[in-house]
Amino acid sequence: MRSLRRAVGLRRVLSSLRWYVRELTDESAYDRYVAHVRRDHPDASVPSRRDFERMRTDRQEADPRQGFRCC
Repeated sequence: MRSLRRAVGLRRVLSSLRWYVRELTDESAYDRYVAHVRRDHPDASVPSRRDFERMRTDRQEADPRQGFRCC
């Protein structure tokens, strides 16, 4: 029973760590965007992750206030 509690605790810690890293690196941006499109624009098609990243990069490069890119 004790090892089961440890396993559950470890899983919770790893899950929290995964969430934190995804938020810190903005890896979860696509998931949030998909949820937004499906909720607020149900008739719109959801772009692929690759298309989303391209749109996001283009938007950031068009507006220098969005982020700094040295190269």
